[in-house]
Formats: sequence, structure tokens, C-alpha cells
Amino acid sequence: MQWSKLLPFIAGALVGVAPSLVASQTQVPNRAVVIGTSQLLDGKGQVLHDRQIVVQDGKIVSVRPWAGPVDYDLRGLTVMPGWIDAHVHITWIFGRDGKNAGTSGTTPEDSYKAASNAWATLMAGFTTVQSVGAPNDIPLRDAIAKGLLPGPRILTAVEPLEGRGEETGTPDQIRAFVRKQKEAGADVIKIFASKSIRLGGGMTLSQEQLTSACDESRTQGLRVVVHAYKEAVRAASLAGCTQVEHGTLATADDLKLLAQEGTYLDPQAGLVIENYLANRDRYLGTPGYSEEGFAAMEKILPMNHELVRQAVKTPGLKVVFGTDAVAGAHGRNAEEFIDRVRDCGVDPMAAMVSAQSLGAQALGMADQIGSIFPGFQADIIALDGDPLTDITAVRRVVFVMKGGIVYKNDARGAIASYGSIQP
Repeated sequence: MQWSKLLPFIAGALVGVAPSLVASQTQVPNRAVVIGTSQLLDGKGQVLHDRQIVVQDGKIVSVRPWAGPVDYDLRGLTVMPGWIDAHVHITWIFGRDGKNAGTSGTTPEDSYKAASNAWATLMAGFTTVQSVGAPNDIPLRDAIAKGLLPGPRILTAVEPLEGRGEETGTPDQIRAFVRKQKEAGADVIKIFASKSIRLGGGMTLSQEQLTSACDESRTQGLRVVVHAYKEAVRAASLAGCTQVEHGTLATADDLKLLAQEGTYLDPQAGLVIENYLANRDRYLGTPGYSEEGFAAMEKILPMNHELVRQAVKTPGLKVVFGTDAVAGAHGRNAEEFIDRVRDCGVDPMAAMVSAQSLGAQALGMADQIGSIFPGFQADIIALDGDPLTDITAVRRVVFVMKGGIVYKNDARGAIASYGSIQP
């Protein structure tokens, strides 16, 4: 059975209902739906109190003072825009042997695991993710967009540029590779400019190669995210690339250059390495994961903490939220918030904004998602608790709406069907 034919049945299994019911859940209500809130974070750093959000046709129509009956009463919770994770690998799974399969080991029969990753990510409050990337991302992205599967909105890079082999060596070959990815449906171009940090993070592309890739991507109307450590961080910014991933061992001057050039930085404070260490036996011995690599990871974690500390203190540097979630981490993306606030001293509001309006800006979607504002997609979540005073509240997502559709409603006092609660 082909991957695409499995998707509706996978969707039914994920939510414990028949596929036909899943299809009905993806119908946006054609009348206005009113959400009542007592504390609302707007996604841009403001806290609003006692507001109602009016949603219709999948979008936010207005944000107004409390004015009457509501359909969902979310008072006593913290309401905010759905989160954006700028760096995941949504189709990475553990294979039938329990070991890391990445994407290369995925078969059509295993496709439910990738769909399960998407479901878990959505249930955790992430309504948009950037998966960077794998060809298997495409059918999952498209199935979710068509309403065949529940999951976050997905942007994907399809195949990353690694700068080795006959197809991606010269500048002309690199430009051709970028065009090939656009034709394949890429939303963004992913470039590896460094080796894995487990292998030292040395630079693998020249400045000329990076410049060619970024220039051609701009010509094609695509953004570029660059896996970069050490000197590759500076090179990516000078090449005009959109966003640097990871950035470990970047210098203070490198970070200042990113700020000067307007390059986004997506560092990882903890989740990705914590996940590897927690699932050591499932990764060890699979391609790219050795005893030496795991020993390096334990040393790298404090380096990542220091990078994030320096980054958020660098004036003008745009630090976005990305987890590098791989097999074992999907659905636990919000742990990265806790790492950033607890271990790196990031301001809780800044942490939220990094995954909301700033994240949307980095994705080129600042006029569509990441804010509670009229005309934006109705991507709305609620937490049982206040992350501004207790960052662990990010673990308690009790309400998830994406594009006007409610996928999760465990909120205390929230109305399961349309009602008429008064303030």
C-alpha cells in the first residue's frame, strides 16, 4: 500500500476514531467562534487581560474586550499563539529493531510513525514546524495541508545540500541543486556548511559555494538555513543566508555580525543532546553515532548553554526557537523552552516570542502566523499555568486550535460544544 493511501487510516488510529470522523474534524466552522480569555499573550511580547478572540473561516476576526457569550471559556489559563519550531526532522523514527532509522530506514508500513510524530507535535502546542528535511516530508506536509491528517503546518527543505559528490561541488552545480529542490516542492533550502559537532564541526563548504547557494536561493524566492559551527557561522552570514542553525563555538564577533547582517540564529540549548543521551542505545552504532560522538555530546551541552547566553545578550541578534527534534523528541519540543530559561537565563517572554512572532518572521510568514491579531491564522493554544512565572507550564498544553479547528480541549471549564458562558 502506498504512503498516501495509508494516511486517512493512520489519522483515524491516531485519534482513536474512524477515518470519516477525522475528515469531519478538519471542517472549519462556518460561523464565528468566540474564545474567552483572562490572560492572553499576543505573541509579540504583550500581555492582554479579559479579552475575547473571535474566529471565523479559520482566521482571527477580532480581539476585543469581553462582550458576551463564549464558545470556549479559557479563563484561568494562559492563552497564546501556537508555537513555531524552526528546526525539526518530523519523519525521523525508530525502526522496527528499535534503533534510529532516520528517514532512510522508513518503509511505507512505517509511515504511521511519522504521522504519529506530527500528531504528538501538534498536541504539544506546535502548530507550525520547519522540517529540514527529507523527501518523506513532502507527502506528510501535503496530507496535513489537505486535511487528511492532523498535524502542524509543515515547511520542508526536501533534500539538504551537503557539498559533496558530483552534483554539488561547483557553484554552477550548487545553483542547479537549489533549482532542483524548488522543483521538488521545497519551502526552504537547507545547507550543511559544517561537519557534525560530534566530529568537531569543521567547515565543509567554501565561502564561494555558500554564496552561490544563498544567491541562487534568493533568485528562486527561497530562504536558506545553514547548519554551521565555528567559522562557518560567519561565512553563512557573509553569504547572505537567512538563518544559522546551531552556531556552537561562534565567537562574540560572529554573533555581532549575525545581528549586523540581520541573520537569524537558531541555537539549541538542550533538548536535542538530552534526547540523544536518553536514547543512547537506540542511536549508538547507527550512521553518524559512535562512542566518541556521545562522549563529545556531553562536553558540548555546556557549550550550547554558553552560546545561548551570549546570543540573547547580543544587541539586535534575532534568536529564534528550534529544537532539532529527531526520533525520541517529537512531542517534547517544549522542553527546549525550559532549557533556555532554566539553564541559559533567557527571559520567559523572549522565549515565547522566539517561537511566535519572531519565528514567523524567520519563516517569511510574519503576516500569517505567530500573533493573535485580526487576519492571522487562528493558531491558538492554552496552558494550564503561566510560563512567565513558571516555565514548566509549557508542558501543560490543554487546548490546541490550528487554523480554526480545535484538535485538543482538555481545558478546565472549557465548553466542549457551543454554549453561552457569561463573564
